[in-house]
Amino acid sequence: MTALIRQCLLLTVGVVLTGQLLVAADSRPNILLIYTDDHSHRSVSCYPEAWDWVDTPNIDRLAKRGVRFAHTFIGTWCMPSRATMLTGHHQFGVESMRMTGQYPGSTYDPAKCPFWPKVFRGEGYTTAQVGKWHTGTDSGAGRDWDYQAVWNRPKYQQNSGHYFYDQIIDFSGADQKKETKLIRGYSTDNYTNWAEDFIRGEHRDEGKPWYLWVCYGAVHGPFTPAVRHRDDYPDAKIPVPKDIFPPRAGKPAYMQKINFWEPGPNGIPELIGGTFGGRTVEGAKCIHGNSLNDWVRQYHQGVLGLDQAVGRLVGALEESGQLENTLVVFTSDQGFAWGQHGFRTKLAPYDANIRSPMIVSLPGRIPEGKVCQSPVAGVDLIPTFFSYAGIDLPWEMHGHDLTPVLENPNADWPHPAMVTFTGRSYGADTIRIPDDPDLHMLNGIPWYVSLRQGRYKYIRTLVEDEIEELYDIDADPEELTNLALDAGHGGQLKEFRAATIAEMRRTGWELVDNLPSVRDLNR
Repeated sequence: MTALIRQCLLLTVGVVLTGQLLVAADSRPNILLIYTDDHSHRSVSCYPEAWDWVDTPNIDRLAKRGVRFAHTFIGTWCMPSRATMLTGHHQFGVESMRMTGQYPGSTYDPAKCPFWPKVFRGEGYTTAQVGKWHTGTDSGAGRDWDYQAVWNRPKYQQNSGHYFYDQIIDFSGADQKKETKLIRGYSTDNYTNWAEDFIRGEHRDEGKPWYLWVCYGAVHGPFTPAVRHRDDYPDAKIPVPKDIFPPRAGKPAYMQKINFWEPGPNGIPELIGGTFGGRTVEGAKCIHGNSLNDWVRQYHQGVLGLDQAVGRLVGALEESGQLENTLVVFTSDQGFAWGQHGFRTKLAPYDANIRSPMIVSLPGRIPEGKVCQSPVAGVDLIPTFFSYAGIDLPWEMHGHDLTPVLENPNADWPHPAMVTFTGRSYGADTIRIPDDPDLHMLNGIPWYVSLRQGRYKYIRTLVEDEIEELYDIDADPEELTNLALDAGHGGQLKEFRAATIAEMRRTGWELVDNLPSVRDLNR
């Protein structure tokens, strides 16, 4: 469906007679963005990479009603991924965003860094956000959002480690009244309650289309599952990743230092130190034990609460008669590695760390039960929302409207999926590599840029004289064999290097003129 036709349908059908007045109902689609945290595609059972004991029936049912994207890269960690979802820009294009004070403190200037939900409000949409907020102390209440029920981590730093219980929640509505409460109970269930209330008609004008962003904190560390799920998956076991311990042949220098695991009894690795760690959840221990299997089991138990949440939200759409006119997107800020390449975190450029699940559904307009194999990026979602809403983009965005591959998942998708990682730096602070190693590294991982197109992934670690990486994801899904070191792939390496530079220039990343050199392999 073309944008012109879509625009013509915005205010059609649904005519209501009120006395002598005919009122045209707004038939533009609602948009529900279900956004989970640190959530790997491997934990969703409709993905072939999931282990055979994984079971997420509600998310799988959503996939049967829409298009599942096989290779999605929303972001690299919590805050920049959310900044992308609010601006349509990669991290380097998010101006004025700053990490300040005690973690996770952050600020931004709304004049320099406008968030697009404000545009939807001006075009007749009701906008709402429920759940985790991790993008500046200013959540945009009354400016970007008509309704919010948010756990503002940057604002309430003393509460920022309470991912699952006892959260300080800011409530705000269209009347701009604000209320702050300490809320007990399991956060995944609380967020679902508030989101379901909104879907069923609370805090909104039922004559207007709506955009609802539900930001779950699960399954972020400390990976706490609901009590009702703590006996599930009793036989959960996974193969030990081949490169869980260093050295790691063909990987950059920093990858030889990554070491979160140590050999345990019976050959099953255990987490060094026995706790998850993390800035806001220090000392968090696994409920079941300390082996790799124990941690993976607990993590997947947390996913079960999310699966139930998806079932409830989609059920609310069905029961309220809105399913047929609601674009539903289920995805995550990024993935999470469990042992792969030695990690127990996100951030790094490998699929195990950052590849997200993504499923999109809109009955009657998007085909059902299909899979799109084209790699896509988080920046592509925002132009897609504007396209389905029939609203012009308010500024140039870094991504591309996904409508062609939503309507025909096998259609040619010529755009590469670029992933950028600049640690805690945003906007103008990313024009040059910082001298301060604390700014250039985050959890031992330096800045990088990665490009995925077709079956190949290219990674350029932004360290002087470092090797590049090139992987054939179809043949080597675990990213163990670096083809950049193979002379037979020299031509392909140069093509991907040039394509990455071209994508940096297209999106306006000025670092492209200050890139550190790559290692000369004498080719």
